[in-house]
Amino acid sequence: MKKGPLIAVLKERAPGETRVAATPETVRKLTALGASLAVESGAGAHAFMSDAEYEAEGAKTGPAADVLRDADIVLGVQGPDPALLSGVRSGAWIVAALDPFGQREQVDAYAKAGLEALAMEFMPRITRAQSMDILSSQSNLSGYKAVLACAQEFGRAFPMMMTAAGTITAARCFIMGVGVAGLQAIATARRLGAQVSATDVRSATKEQIQSLGAKPIFVEDVAGIEGEGSGGYASEMSEEYQSAQAELVSRHISKQNIVITTALIPGKPAPRLVSDAQIATMRPGSVIFDMAVPQGGNVEGSVADQVVERHGVKIMGYSNAPAHLPADASGLFARNIFNFLSAFWDAEQGKPVLDEEIGDAIRLTKDGTVVNKRLLG
Repeated sequence: MKKGPLIAVLKERAPGETRVAATPETVRKLTALGASLAVESGAGAHAFMSDAEYEAEGAKTGPAADVLRDADIVLGVQGPDPALLSGVRSGAWIVAALDPFGQREQVDAYAKAGLEALAMEFMPRITRAQSMDILSSQSNLSGYKAVLACAQEFGRAFPMMMTAAGTITAARCFIMGVGVAGLQAIATARRLGAQVSATDVRSATKEQIQSLGAKPIFVEDVAGIEGEGSGGYASEMSEEYQSAQAELVSRHISKQNIVITTALIPGKPAPRLVSDAQIATMRPGSVIFDMAVPQGGNVEGSVADQVVERHGVKIMGYSNAPAHLPADASGLFARNIFNFLSAFWDAEQGKPVLDEEIGDAIRLTKDGTVVNKRLLG
């Protein structure tokens, strides 16, 4: 068995980023595979993981320059600044959420530096890659956190309560977009006692909504629906469907106390789902959480990391929702990365070796050039 690679774990430098790409648990598991681990001092501090815990599992800790020296693989939550990476080996892997469409200049810089950039968010949604899917693991927590944030801002209780002084009616919560985040939002709102309804452009989600005890709100009998996208994602809708959905939503949203929007289309601005006119029909004191605010927002007037009030309705959304749950978000993210590396670990070569199906999907750069078809097409 050959000596394993040196894996470097950096402290995140993006504003508000509290997660870390490896935990003491995954350091132990990677070490058992034969890798050497080096973790930048303080990398896990925001996620309540000390340098001593990493060292106890076999990692070396120190400043970034020492951690990166001769590294074969660099792990990050967000893509590290290429200027930091001068000490890594030629052809080293950069494994992180690289935001290839939004950070194209950074991707080009990785190519120029001779690095092999692997975008974890490009992981194909196939059965054998489920345990490597950072979008699903982080979206799950985002859906949960969105409901709790709404409950905090909402000036009323979520569940129905029968008291000697009278009955409090249950809050009405409407989830728009039923992917991983939306399903978790439904489940969480139901646990808090809300009366929950949900909608999606994909007809296959109707049974999922019902299975969680929520009411499906769907456009019926409209031709030209294009909602069934590839890989489990929603695609753009036809104009006829958009018009029918807007009318349906306008009727339904006026009766809601809480609205959570989750609609995203990879590589494109978030679709607009809720207009100012629709917000104006909602009851004062209602709350809207826009989970798509980092990509332009589903809701007119939403601003990342701010609570904006329009027509007496509070509108909010986080630029980085998983970062509000740093310990669990880091734990899941780190396991996704470990599952990825371990799945391709070649004992004879002493390192992970990618196959074409997943390798071609996530590889952005190699041998000095950008190679990913999604960036070249």
